Amino acid sequence: MERDLPNTAPRPDGELETLKRAWAVPRGFRLVTAVNNQVIGILYIGAALLFFILAGILALIMRTQLAVPENDLVSQDFYNQIFTMHGTTMMFLFAVPVVEALGVMLLPQMLAARDLPFPRLSAFAIWAYIIGGLVFFSTVFYDLAPKGGWFMYPPLTLKEYSPGDNADFWLLGIGFIEISAIAGAIEIVVGTLRTRPPGMSLVRMPIFAWAMLIFAAMIMIAFPAVILGTMLLEIERSFGWPFFTAEKGGDPLLWQHLFWFFGHPEVYIIFLPAAGLVSMMVPTMARHPLVGYRLIVVALIATGFFSFGLWVHHMFTTGIPSLSLGFFSAASMAVAVPSGIQVFSWIATMAAGRPRFRITTPSLFILGFLFIFTVGGVTGVMVALVPVDFQVHDTYFVVAHFHYVLIGGMVFPLFATFYYWTPMVSRNMLSETLGRWVFWLMFVGFNVSFFPMHITGLLGMPRRVWTYPEGLGWETLNMISTVGAYVLAAGVALFVFDLFRRFRPTFADSVDNPWGAGTLEWLPTDTYSTRSIPYVKSREPLWDQPELAREVEEGRHFLPGAPTGGRETIVTSPIDARPQYVIRMPGPGWMPLLAAVGMAGFFLLLTVKLVVPAVLSGIVMIVACFIWAWKLDHGPEIPSVEIGAGVRLPTYMAGPLSHAWWAMVVLIIVASSLYIAYVFSYLYLWVVSPEVWPAAAGVPGLPEEAWPVSAGVLVVAGSALVSAAGRLLPRPGRGARAFALLLGLGAISFLAALICEGLSHWQTGLRPTDSAYGAMVYMASFLNLQVIAACTILALYAIARYFAGKLDTERRVNFDNAALLYYYAAMQMLLGLVLLHGFPPLAS
Repeated sequence: MERDLPNTAPRPDGELETLKRAWAVPRGFRLVTAVNNQVIGILYIGAALLFFILAGILALIMRTQLAVPENDLVSQDFYNQIFTMHGTTMMFLFAVPVVEALGVMLLPQMLAARDLPFPRLSAFAIWAYIIGGLVFFSTVFYDLAPKGGWFMYPPLTLKEYSPGDNADFWLLGIGFIEISAIAGAIEIVVGTLRTRPPGMSLVRMPIFAWAMLIFAAMIMIAFPAVILGTMLLEIERSFGWPFFTAEKGGDPLLWQHLFWFFGHPEVYIIFLPAAGLVSMMVPTMARHPLVGYRLIVVALIATGFFSFGLWVHHMFTTGIPSLSLGFFSAASMAVAVPSGIQVFSWIATMAAGRPRFRITTPSLFILGFLFIFTVGGVTGVMVALVPVDFQVHDTYFVVAHFHYVLIGGMVFPLFATFYYWTPMVSRNMLSETLGRWVFWLMFVGFNVSFFPMHITGLLGMPRRVWTYPEGLGWETLNMISTVGAYVLAAGVALFVFDLFRRFRPTFADSVDNPWGAGTLEWLPTDTYSTRSIPYVKSREPLWDQPELAREVEEGRHFLPGAPTGGRETIVTSPIDARPQYVIRMPGPGWMPLLAAVGMAGFFLLLTVKLVVPAVLSGIVMIVACFIWAWKLDHGPEIPSVEIGAGVRLPTYMAGPLSHAWWAMVVLIIVASSLYIAYVFSYLYLWVVSPEVWPAAAGVPGLPEEAWPVSAGVLVVAGSALVSAAGRLLPRPGRGARAFALLLGLGAISFLAALICEGLSHWQTGLRPTDSAYGAMVYMASFLNLQVIAACTILALYAIARYFAGKLDTERRVNFDNAALLYYYAAMQMLLGLVLLHGFPPLAS
C-alpha cells in the first residue's frame, strides 16, 4: 500500500463502463430518486437558497415598514408573523441546512470517496427538509404563521396568549426539520471518520472536514435540547401539562435555558463550517499552505467546546444570580480567543503568499468577511459585558451585532464558496465581472443597512416593534438602514441572475481546477466521483504530487473499478485511515422520498389535530424505511475484492468496525443528549419550585412500592434476554428459533417495564396536569416510550430478517444495532427510576 502506484498494469477493458453504469444518475422525472451526493447536494443548496431569498423578501417588508414613523404598510399582527418567519427561516431553513448541503456535496470530493456511507439517509433528510420547509413557510400566506418570534418565548406562546394553530406549526414543524438536520449529522460524522482515502490520517484531513466533524458533533449535543423544548411546549399547549406555567410550579425560564443551550451554539454551528471553507480558500488564493494548521484545528475544537458554556449570555437581564453573570460573561469573552486564532492564521497565510495573492471574487468576499466578522466580534465582546448588556439588551444594537456575526461570519464566506466551488459542479464558472458587482453591492448595502442600527439601538429603539412615533431621533437612521437593505438585496438579485445565466450542473467534464488548488475535490470526477481513490501523503496532495490527477484518472490508485458490480467505496480506520473493508452502497430508489413524505405528513397533520391521518403517515414512513433498509445488508455473498497493490478487503463487516455500528452510536449520543436535557429540566424545576414536589413520604420509594422495583427487574431481564438472543444467533444455513423467541421476550419485557413505571405513578393518584412535578414525571415515561418503540421496531425487523434467512452469526448487523439501542434504553430507564423515585426522597 505504500507504493506510489498501486495499479501499474493497464486497466481491463470494460472496467470504466461498469463503473459508469453502477453510478449512473437517473434521468427525467426519476431524478428525484437519485442518491448521488452531487445531485443531493445541488438540490439541497438550491432549496436553502430559495429559503434565503424568501426570508430576505420578508426582511425587506419589515425594513419598508420601519423606514418612516407611524407607517401602516402592514398590520401589527402580520408584522409579528413575518418577523417570526424571517428569523425562523434564516436560522432553521437556511443557515444550518445550507451548511449541511455543502458537507453532503463537498466532503466526498475532498475525501476522494465515491459517496458518503448512507446516501439514502441523505436523500431522506433533503426531501423531509424541502417538503416540510415549504409547507411551514407557506403558513405566512394563510394567516397561520407563528407570531412569537423565532425564539418563541412562553408564556406568550402558551395557549392562553397564542390560541389557534400558529405556534403549533412552529413547534411541530421545527421539530421534524431538526430531525432532518440530525440525520445529516449522522451521515457527516460517519463519513468523515470512516470513508477517508488511504493515508489521510486525522492530521492530513482538510480543515473543512474538521469543521464539519465538529459541526455535526455540536448538532448531536445541542439540537436535542431544542427538540425537548418544543416537545414540552407543544404538550403543554395540547394537553395542559404545566411545564412553563408558574401557578403550577412551571417556569418560563426553563424554555430559555433549553432554547439558548441550542441557540447560542447554533451561531458557532453556522460559523465553524464557514470558517473551514475560508481556511480552504485562503491557501489557494495565496498559493501557500495554511499557516498554523494544527492551531486552527485546536481553535475549531475549542470554539465548539466554549460555545456550550454561553447560553446564559442571552439571559443576563432575567434576574439570574450574580455569580452566574460573572461566569457566563467571562466565557462569552473567552470564545473570542479561538476565533482570533483563525483570523490571524488567515492573515498570516495571505501575508506569506502576498506576492501571488490574487484578488478574485472569492477573495473579495473573504476580505469582506474578515472586516464584517471582526466588527461583529468587537460588539460581541461589548454585549458580553454585563453592564453594557443591561443597557443595550432588546435594542437594535443587538440586532446589528448578530447580523454582523451571522451575515459576516456565514453569508459572505458562503458567497465566496459559491464562486470558488461552482466550477466543480458546473460546465461554466460564474462571471468574475458580475461577481465583483455582487460583492460591492452586498458589502456596501450590508454596512449601510446594519451599521446605523448600532446607533439606533444606543438611542433606545427597541427590537420587535412594528412602528414608532416621530420625534425620537430614529427616522433618518431607519431610512438609511432601509436604503441599505435594498442595495444588499440588489446584490443578491444580481447573483441570482448570474446563477441562472451561467450555472449548468454537470457531474462530469467540469472545469479542471481553475484556481490551482491543492486538495482532492479538484481531481477529475464523473458520476462515480474519482476513477480511483488515491493514497494520500500530505495535506495538499495536488501540489505535492503533480501527477496525481492523471494517475487517478487512469485508474492507477485504489478501487479503480466496481469489483462487486455495484456502488462501493473504501472504509478506513478512523485515526490513520488504513483500509478495512469495502462498503456496498445502494443506488436510486423511491423509498427515501416516500419516507420523507410520510414523516412530513405525520408532523404537519398532527399540527392541525388530524390524528388518524397523522398516524397513517407515520406508518407509511416506517414501512418505507423497512423496504429501503431490506436490501442494504448484502451480507458476505462476495467475500472479498482486490482494491490494488495486492490488497484484498472484505465486502461485509459487523460489530464495532461496521459503519452501521458507528451510526447507531451517534444516534445513541443524540438520544442521551435529549435525555440529559430532560434530567436538567426535572432538576431545574425541582430547584425553582420545590413547593409542588411531594415530600419523601408522598413519592413511591423503591423499598415501599412494588411497581418501580418490578420495572427495574423487567429492564434488567429484558437486557439479559436480548444478550442471550445474540449468543443464540444461528450459524449460516442453520436454524435456531430460540433466537426469535428470546428477542421477542426481551422486547415484551421492556414494554412491560414501561407499563409498570407508568402505573407506579398513576396508582398514587398523580396526574400530569396537576403540577410541573406530575408533568415531568409522565414526560419521563413519554421519552422512554419513544426509545422503546424504536427498539421494538428494530427487534421486529431483526426477527423478520431472521425468518427470511438473512440474519445469522456472520450477517448480524441488524441485530447488533438493535441490541445497542436496547442496552442504551435499559440505562435510560434505570437512570429514570433512580431520578424519579430517588429525588426528592434521597435529598430529603
